[in-house]
Amino acid sequence: MRPPRPLVIGHRGASGYRPEHTRSAYELAISLGVDAIEPDIVATGDGVLVLRHENEISGTTDVATRPEFADRRATKRIDGVSLTGWFTEDFTWAELSTLRATERLPALRQASATFDGTEGILRLRDLLEILDAGAERTGRAISVVAEVKHPTYFASIGIPLDELVASELTAWDDGDRIIVECFEQTVLDEIRGRGVGGRYIYLVEARGSAPDQVARFGAKALPYSAQLTDAGLARLAKHVDGVSVDKALLLRPDGAGLVGRAHAIGLEVYTWTLRPENRFLAPDRRVGKRAGDWGDWRAEFATILDTGVDGIFVDHPDLGVAARSEVAGAT
Repeated sequence: MRPPRPLVIGHRGASGYRPEHTRSAYELAISLGVDAIEPDIVATGDGVLVLRHENEISGTTDVATRPEFADRRATKRIDGVSLTGWFTEDFTWAELSTLRATERLPALRQASATFDGTEGILRLRDLLEILDAGAERTGRAISVVAEVKHPTYFASIGIPLDELVASELTAWDDGDRIIVECFEQTVLDEIRGRGVGGRYIYLVEARGSAPDQVARFGAKALPYSAQLTDAGLARLAKHVDGVSVDKALLLRPDGAGLVGRAHAIGLEVYTWTLRPENRFLAPDRRVGKRAGDWGDWRAEFATILDTGVDGIFVDHPDLGVAARSEVAGAT
């Protein structure tokens, strides 16, 4: 049975309630009714796909407190940005598996931070097993929205994410439960070319250019904004099944128009990331002065849902499910 629209996608699990990309975050998201879960996929030095927001992991693990890994601290340039920290590709899976996960936004999500240190890092294959178990438990087919992170960078150091991701996804499903997404179109074409079924979604920032475009064309790289024109969307429609845009683009007066233009040429539209805290809401939806307090999230979520989007990424899955029901009930 086709799930209701828009899809409610657990962003790194139920990351508003538990440290992101942990087993409890994923299992809670399933219990709260998501249609799909989105993991961020990076790799270890020995080619194991692991689930972290970035390949720099000092903000989401206890690696900085581990003296045995002090010598792994490094400065690298990732997609044009200089970063200092600890990077997944400088570890084996055996080493990373000893680390413990921590809340990425501890000042904002203090309740989630109380779970720091209670769980370890997971691999992509671990999440796929969790999705199978969740489907058996709930009777719902739960999809994966696999975000491939920094593929151009990983390719430059000899780690082919397209090959690794394709191998794991094809072993898991024939495509009915697979959505692959990335800010780089190149890797989407490569993974599809390796025979992975499912839907392919191109992630679009509100500004800037895609890393693969920059790596190839430098200052002449096509900006994301040009890819959302009618001509740009038509070009994308030859390669992908949809676009996933920064929610700021849908909160603009022409947000519904963007969705309508994409739908007119057969593209789905997803958006990221819907959150209830004042820090993440539009200024006119904030309530009070504290960044971590919840503002008028219902109004903002409803504005976005009214554009006709096909999928929403949420940190708090129960709020996404509730908003979808409220909007559906009002029509």
